[in-house]
Parts: sequence; C-alpha cells; structure tokens
Amino acid sequence: MDTPSLTRPSEVQALLQALELKPSRVLGQNFLIDRNILWQIIMGAGLRETDHVLEIGPGLGVLTEAFLELGVRVTAVEKDPVLCRHLRDRFYGVKAFTLIEGDALEVDVVGLVAAGANKLISNLPYSVGNRILVDVVGGTVIPELMLVMVQRDVANRMTAKPGTKSYGLLTILLQNDYSVHIEKHVSPTCFLPPPQIWSSIVRFTRRPEPLIGLQDAQVFRTLLKWAFSQRRKQMSTLLKNAPYRFEEGADIPTILIALGINPKDRPEDLSIPAWGQVANRVVRHCTG
Repeated sequence: MDTPSLTRPSEVQALLQALELKPSRVLGQNFLIDRNILWQIIMGAGLRETDHVLEIGPGLGVLTEAFLELGVRVTAVEKDPVLCRHLRDRFYGVKAFTLIEGDALEVDVVGLVAAGANKLISNLPYSVGNRILVDVVGGTVIPELMLVMVQRDVANRMTAKPGTKSYGLLTILLQNDYSVHIEKHVSPTCFLPPPQIWSSIVRFTRRPEPLIGLQDAQVFRTLLKWAFSQRRKQMSTLLKNAPYRFEEGADIPTILIALGINPKDRPEDLSIPAWGQVANRVVRHCTG
C-alpha cells in the first residue's frame, strides 16, 4: 500500500478512518492539508541540514515529513497514543526522527531546547500553545527561531503594541526576546476537520539582545501577571499591593515619574522597556 499523501483531503480522511481516530477538539486536532501553506511554513523556516527542529503536536506528520525530507533532525512531542503509533510506523528507521510520547506541558521542552533544538516549528495545539511558548522563552537557552500556527486572535496578542487591548502578558514575554511578525492568516478550509476560527502563521526571530536586561526574571513575570489580571487599575494603585513592592513607605507616584512613567497609566500603556524599569527598580528594594 502506498504511503498516503497528507495534503490530499480524501487520503487524510481515509487514513483517519484506518487509524479509527476521530479528531479531538479538546486536543486541537485539526490537521493541515493545504500544500501551499505547508511549504510557506517550510520555506519560511530557512532550514539547514545542521538544524534541529522541535515540533509540538506533529499530528499525522505532514510537517515532520517535510522536515525530514530536507535532511534536518526532528524531535516531536505528541500526546495522542494513536498518533504516536502512526508516527512510529510512518517514520520507522529514520534516525533523524525522535518521538516523545507525552503531554508537552509535562515534557521538559525547555530541556530539549537546551540540548540542541534550535528551531521550534509547529502547528501548535491551540488549547496549550500559549503556555508552551511562555515556558520555552523562560528557559536559559531559547530557540533562534520559532515559526508556529496559532489562533488568529492569539497572533494579534503576540504582535500587539502598547496602548491596545490585545497588548498584555503574552505580548511582553514574547517580544522581549523576539521580533514577532504575522506571516499569513490561514483559512479554516486549510485543515481537516476545519476549525471554527481563522489561524495565523507567526514568526519569532530571536533578538541579538533582549529589549531589557532583567535583574530577576521571576519578579518581572510575577509583576506582569499581577498587573494584567487587574489591567484597568492605574500603576500607582497596582504597585501598592503587588506581590513584590517598592521599599516600605515609598512614594510610588514620584518613583514612577522618575522612571518616565505616568502614575495614572494602566498596565497596557507601558512599553516593554518601561516594564523592565519597574521590575528592576522593585528588585533593588524588594520587600517580597
């Protein structure tokens, strides 16, 4: 039996029936079937034979197959046991392919990057994609490039500017280390089964240096999470009761003004460098 083409809807449908797999909405199993979109991802990744690709949620293996044909090493993390059996069969004997069966939220993806996976290229499971990316950029070593498919509204958050409703925790954590750009919006018809929403291909190109040099990344993340959970409050009010604060009795409005920040600004109004100034100033006189 010939190997089915993973960009032909009829053959993908037949393969799913043979595997007795009903795509799970909970797991975000919407399989890419559009050849043009596939090759836009592959060509956009600028792959070299020395690259080691980390793929989260390979599904039926349409991207995986293209990676391997270009001679790059692939480490794939897949949760669904049926798809894992399929991937082991399809890529049996391919030394450049490593499959890790497990939940990407429980697998040490940060460790995989540190061990040499220099590019993360994935049609990410929509339910957990954000958390995976945030975990990855929190590592000591981060990929030189990430090219991922996510929901269109999430892509808008990733690329948002200060002062907009989409700008928030996700924006800042990703843009601090990466230049983030939407490559293309993708129609639901490019997937089987089609999702109910549009998707987007987003490119993350690692900056030569982060936008801000953090004195304590944990303080930075904690402050951001606290602030954006109450994003309608003004900064002078937020910082009075934050988990990490200025020194006891500090005149918060005066400190903010000295940092070039309007005390009446809300979290979404601060640029990434401004947030770095706040976090680093807190660290210097942290009361915990």
